[in-house]
Amino acid sequence: MLNSISTKNAPGAIGPYSQAVKMGDFLFVSGQLPVHPVTNVMPETIAEQTKQSLENVKAILEAAGSDLQRVVKTTVFLDDMNAFTQVNEVYQSYFSGNYPARSAVEVARLPKDASVEIEVIACVSNK
Repeated sequence: MLNSISTKNAPGAIGPYSQAVKMGDFLFVSGQLPVHPVTNVMPETIAEQTKQSLENVKAILEAAGSDLQRVVKTTVFLDDMNAFTQVNEVYQSYFSGNYPARSAVEVARLPKDASVEIEVIACVSNK
């Protein structure tokens, strides 16, 4: 059965989708823009935006009973692949040891004209 996950510690969905859905032992977190959940402000630099996107992912994972150590796959969407090194510096501070699988793609445009958006798939149980 599909269970929607929602938390006020991450920005609400801006369309007809869930922040995340749980199916079995897996959690599928929708792409997280770098919007602060309280102020609704988006940071300016790519490093700050990456950090905020990952903080939003982290909040959703925690609301579902998971955490960053249980992330198995990430997808990073960038509006400019030249920013990949800066994104990577912030990204690696959130993950350690056995890194999750990852894709990084450049896109023409992201919602709200963000520079980065990050989605993840994580395990919810310890099995």
